[in-house]
Formats: sequence, C-alpha cells, structure tokens
Amino acid sequence: MGSKERIQRLKEETRINIIEAALQIVKEDGWQALSMRKIADKIEYTAPIIYEYFANKEGILLELTRRGNVLLLNDFKEAIAKCITPEEQLAAIWMAYWDFAFTHKEFYQLMFGVDMICCEMVKSQPEAEAARKLTYDAIAAIMTDPNPSEEIICRKYFTFWSIIHGLISINLVRKGTNDEMNQHILKDAINGIIKAIND
Repeated sequence: MGSKERIQRLKEETRINIIEAALQIVKEDGWQALSMRKIADKIEYTAPIIYEYFANKEGILLELTRRGNVLLLNDFKEAIAKCITPEEQLAAIWMAYWDFAFTHKEFYQLMFGVDMICCEMVKSQPEAEAARKLTYDAIAAIMTDPNPSEEIICRKYFTFWSIIHGLISINLVRKGTNDEMNQHILKDAINGIIKAIND
C-alpha cells in the first residue's frame, strides 16, 4: 500500500473514531453533553484535529443523522421484504419505525427532535428521502385511486407519522404505558389508518 493510500485510510479511521466517540458520549450522557472538546478528550486528540474533519458540531450531527437514516432505510427494506400485500408492507414499515425508535433511541432523538432539536439538514439526505418514498409507495399501492395525488399521499403519511411518532415520543420522554398496552395501541392505530386510507 502506498503512502497516499495509507494516509487516506488513517484519515477515514480517524473520522470514524470521531463519530463513534460522539455516539458513545451521547449514549452515556445524552445529547446535551456532546461537545467538540469532549469528543477530542474521548479519542485523546486535541480539539483542533477534530475541526480538521468536521467544521463544527452540526457537521457531526449531520453525519450521525445520515447513519441513522441508513439504518432506518435498511430496517424498512427488511420489513417489507417479508410481506406480500401492500397492507402488510405498510404495517411492517410502521412497526419497523417503532422498533427503530427504541433499538436506536439516540439516533431517533436526533433524527426526529425528541427531547432535543433535530438536525436541520435531515430532509436533504438521500437516505431519509428513500425511506419516505418507500412509505409513500406503500400508501399509494393501497389506494383505490390508480393515480393518487402527491398531496393525498402526503396527508396519509403525516397521519401515520403524527400518531406513531407521538406515541414513541411519549414513551421516550416519559414512560407512557406498559409494553403490552403500547403494542395494542400501535397495532390499533396502524390498522385503523390503513382501513381509512381510501376515505
């Protein structure tokens, strides 16, 4: 391996170490504790070196948001691959969304602004757009109108999102109800919205 390749590999390893250190800090102390100084201390570098890789904390948050969106998109793809009907696929997407929120709590908080301010540039990330498109396509597949408008699909999407995100937020910020009750509420909400999609 040439020196150029070795330098590039070391740079990429350092970048990964910065991101992993940031995530570890968040898991230990919460998003409010994250700072460039703490990241530098965690990986035993000086703060100026961190700035060589990320211009500011927002740059790190953006990369963490991208990673969260990659995980969520993969979860969606795995969920719908196990289903046959569009209704099953749509329900599986929202169940995967629910599971993601509790399996990857820190990512979810950052991506969707639960108990913190979410990363502002998330909407421009292709992974976030791809996950949204999978959901839009599943909604459109259920609709009786063969050419539903984007506005109608968007409205149905936000109906799902507002209810499920609301239930997740209640449980992340302060414990709402027990797991069994949550599952009943979640399934009732998903099934109810699916039944009402063509109303």
